[in-house]
Amino acid sequence: MDPTRHPFEIDAYAAEELASLVAPLLPSAEVAREDCCRSLDPVTEFLAGRHGQRACGWNWSIGEGDVDGGVVEAWCCSSDSVTTPDATATLVVEALREWRGWLEALAERFADLAPPGNTPVTSTDHWYWERACTRLVTVVADRTQAESGWYGHCMQVLRWFLAYSGIDEGQAQAIVENAVGGRFGSWIAPDVPVVDIVSSRFASGVGKIR
Repeated sequence: MDPTRHPFEIDAYAAEELASLVAPLLPSAEVAREDCCRSLDPVTEFLAGRHGQRACGWNWSIGEGDVDGGVVEAWCCSSDSVTTPDATATLVVEALREWRGWLEALAERFADLAPPGNTPVTSTDHWYWERACTRLVTVVADRTQAESGWYGHCMQVLRWFLAYSGIDEGQAQAIVENAVGGRFGSWIAPDVPVVDIVSSRFASGVGKIR
């Protein structure tokens, strides 16, 4: 998902061109309402084929949208956002650009929060991991507005950060699941004591890697 490995520049002309390619793939408003889960699959498959798997989050909207607990504001859900082909295609491109911007912002945060270069994970001061977890949880809760299912993306972002830091995917999953462990809930941003507990457990999990 690292956007620095997959350049994505889209100016106004490119946005119009992309929208023109998306429009024929869109369902009618009626179909979108009847089959909200699958009707946009052709669009997602096209965007992923053109821009890579990272494009699959284009419609991960805030709250109870097509996918629960995302960060995209431009797109609401297929039942509400799908209107005419041209208008909807423009929204799709706007949502894709917004999702891409979020990935780029995360990449910058990861670089700022990562331990010093060439420092072994297990010998890094716990403070680095606690700080990283606290800041990432806070920014995801804010960006998702702590709406329905927001903690799913929060846990994903924490796993991405550990992967960025060179930690095995399986270990990263175990660390994050143990740290969060049902401590976050929908429609409520975690308070400071809860974030502190999660961050401490996150750092301890990293410290146990052998």
